[in-house]
Amino acid sequence: MPSSDEIRRLEELPDRLAQRFPAISTWTITTIVHEVHHGFDGRPVREFVPLLVERVAARQLVSAVR
Repeated sequence: MPSSDEIRRLEELPDRLAQRFPAISTWTITTIVHEVHHGFDGRPVREFVPLLVERVAARQLVSAVR
C-alpha cells in the first residue's frame, strides 16, 4: 500500500514532467504516470517507487517526442 509520502510525490510528478516535455499534454503525462505506477502494484518495497515511476515515464515520453 502506498504511503502518504509516495502519493504526494506521485501527485507532483506530472507537473515536473510537463516542464521537461512541454510538447506533450498534461493529460497524456498524467495517464502515463498512472499506468507506470500501477505496474508497481503489489510490490513490497515502496521506497523508490516514485523515482522508478519518474524514470520509466520519462523514457516513454522521450520515445513519444521522437
